[in-house]
Amino acid sequence: MSIGTLDDLLAEGVSGRRVLVRADLNVPLDKASGAITDDGRIRAVLPTLTALRDAGAAVIVCSHLGRPKGAPDPQYSLAPVGTRLAELLGTPVTFATDTVGDSARAAVDTIASGELVLLENLRFNPGETSKDEAERGAFADQLAGFAEAYVDDAFGAVHRKHASVYDVPARLPHVAGRLVLREVEVLSRLTGEPDRPYVVVLGGSKVSDKLAVIEALLPTVDRLLIGGGMCFTFLKAQGHGVGTSLLEEEMVDTCRELLARADGKIVLPLDVVAATAFAPDAAHETVPAESIPQNRLGLDIGPLTVAAFAEVISGAKTVFWNGPMGVFEMPAFAAGTRGVAEAITAVAGFTVVGGGDSAAAVRALGLDESSFGHISTGGGASLEYLEGKTLPGIAALES
Repeated sequence: MSIGTLDDLLAEGVSGRRVLVRADLNVPLDKASGAITDDGRIRAVLPTLTALRDAGAAVIVCSHLGRPKGAPDPQYSLAPVGTRLAELLGTPVTFATDTVGDSARAAVDTIASGELVLLENLRFNPGETSKDEAERGAFADQLAGFAEAYVDDAFGAVHRKHASVYDVPARLPHVAGRLVLREVEVLSRLTGEPDRPYVVVLGGSKVSDKLAVIEALLPTVDRLLIGGGMCFTFLKAQGHGVGTSLLEEEMVDTCRELLARADGKIVLPLDVVAATAFAPDAAHETVPAESIPQNRLGLDIGPLTVAAFAEVISGAKTVFWNGPMGVFEMPAFAAGTRGVAEAITAVAGFTVVGGGDSAAAVRALGLDESSFGHISTGGGASLEYLEGKTLPGIAALES
């Protein structure tokens, strides 16, 4: 099976044709002001939108943002995204205040070649995420009715069986956008025959969120470095006290079993930064990982761990990183994530940042994005791809 590409569609000619683009514009917004705090996902879809616009397509962009409950909710409106998209493109973007209603139809009916329309949040319509195929299909019919071709450039959503991702491509000629194609090519390298040593760095809060990918990766990686909140469940599995650190008690036996069959591949922290509270100004100290005080919680890996992880990473030819090493949003607990990220930038081989909080950390810490081989836009989608799961959005594009 193969996936049609944007270049295939452009070669057919799109001038004057309406093209529906499923983008991933699910950007973080400041709760107080509503301002976009990280426009990385908007920038990621620009190459596809620019190519279509310059080829004369009438481009209809759709996306979700956040998790509204199937009804309009002002805090999840895509209006600020439309403003930022227009700034980045240097082109006016008409914003429809609904998904398939009067505003959307009026905008689509008047769109001309080289123009762009952005529909309101898809998840304001219950049909987008419905598990009822008839309800989802009815919404897909309305979306597909706007266009003559469909482009999926929303890698961050391809693991969802949603109307705009899974059902619309069954109703229109469909291709993968530049971003989705690049993501699939990169992750295929990791699941094929990666250059060795192959090192994976996993962080984040919960072992349960990463258990499936750990199970899938253990047979194939050379080293698996574990930091973030999830490391404390592993430390507890080794018999160490973890104070008041984040702990999934029900996962301790699972972690113990993973360590037993990992054959030394799993590398855990040597020291942690332990604080009196989960707060940016909390008193904190660096302590050995096996000696966390009972009244403290670990919020970052310590300098010895950064050095040990960096040494393993320095010898790698392929690195995949998903999940921060600590609470990087708080400056006092960002050194671990920064240190590991900087070690990855120094690798001469192939490096991949697996989306989500890791990608946000790269930008928040002011690191040079071009120093990484690839920064994914889809954390959950990246992990599910590495787990070997069938992603509904990718399956829908195959022809």
